[in-house]
Amino acid sequence: MTNAPTSVYELIGGETGVRQLVDDFYDEMDTNPDVAAPLRALHAKDLKSSRDKLFLFLSGWFGGPSLYIEKYGHPRLRRRHFPFAIDRKGRDQWMQCMRIALSKSSLSEELQRRLDEAFYGLADHMRNTEG
Repeated sequence: MTNAPTSVYELIGGETGVRQLVDDFYDEMDTNPDVAAPLRALHAKDLKSSRDKLFLFLSGWFGGPSLYIEKYGHPRLRRRHFPFAIDRKGRDQWMQCMRIALSKSSLSEELQRRLDEAFYGLADHMRNTEG
């Protein structure tokens, strides 16, 4: 008898799946200025650190190893994003990149929908300015 995956981390394919989602997300942000130029401008020229941090965070957020917490402590995401003006447009740009990344995955439509809802809640929570 095989054990069915029980966490999003397992359902997405573990480390490999999380890394692919992160890469697809940042590749979209980096190569689609029509979608995300203002969002991309908030990031460093080299996205390696951003990719690494999102991978570490999502690993734990998806129910896998708490890599981000082990390396940096509690995520305190909203506080860490305070230096950046994040409004509805920024949230929506982030979500558009994430939705494209999710669409490239082999995840079921149901899981993509659940993740979209969870990511939207997280992205909306990051808003710290009107507009």
